[in-house]
Amino acid sequence: MERITGKTNDHIKHAVRLRESAAARREQGLFFLEGARLCADAAAGGVAVTECFVTDAAREKYAAYLTDLFAAAQRVYAVTDEVAEKLADTKNSQGVFCVCKMLDKMTNIGKIIYTGKYVALENVSNPQNLGAAVRTAEALGLDGAVVGGGCDRYNPKAQRAAMGSLLRFPIFETDDLPAFLSQLQGQGMKAYAAVPDRSATPVTAADLSGGVIVAVGNEGSGLSPATEAVCEKLTIPMKGRAESLNAASAASILMWELMR
Repeated sequence: MERITGKTNDHIKHAVRLRESAAARREQGLFFLEGARLCADAAAGGVAVTECFVTDAAREKYAAYLTDLFAAAQRVYAVTDEVAEKLADTKNSQGVFCVCKMLDKMTNIGKIIYTGKYVALENVSNPQNLGAAVRTAEALGLDGAVVGGGCDRYNPKAQRAAMGSLLRFPIFETDDLPAFLSQLQGQGMKAYAAVPDRSATPVTAADLSGGVIVAVGNEGSGLSPATEAVCEKLTIPMKGRAESLNAASAASILMWELMR
């Protein structure tokens, strides 16, 4: 196992660039992961690991996770604590990092189960909200999530918040969510737009039977007018003084009702 002791090593600089830059991730088709469990789960799920970096302490502490990860990785490097600090995107790093190949995009509408339940996330800009929403969708048993713009799903913060769900769960990406939703409606699915509007249909009174997709919008501006225009509007009844909910919180409530 080759040992890296310098923060300016080319492999380290490359990994840090992937951690920090969505453009670099898109250009190279690679992304950065941090954490023993997350890296090990990615490898076990068939994600191609091109490089793995691990500290000596991590090799001992997380040996149960690392055996299969090392076997799956194309290259494994031992790194010093100082190098690990350079790589880390967290305050209390576990000392395990990977560079992985992106998954194939699932944009083919033909892969949608038209009798299924889906959440659509439009222009969600906070990676932690994106990751948390997809993690909840997987946990509640939805059939998939549609991502229309917003933050990069390979953002390290999104990946940590999702705890592997963004790599396991069916994700459909689209540059035109209104058109995507209209196509689904053409196949008999119901499309709802979640809005903070007391005049909209309460989610508890909406018809959520059969194939349904519920769209949740950006943290600050909500859904685009074009998306709202093609959907029936629904809302989460609120009795407190807050005018709206965090995107991930709103999505979680809507998905719970969708599956209930």
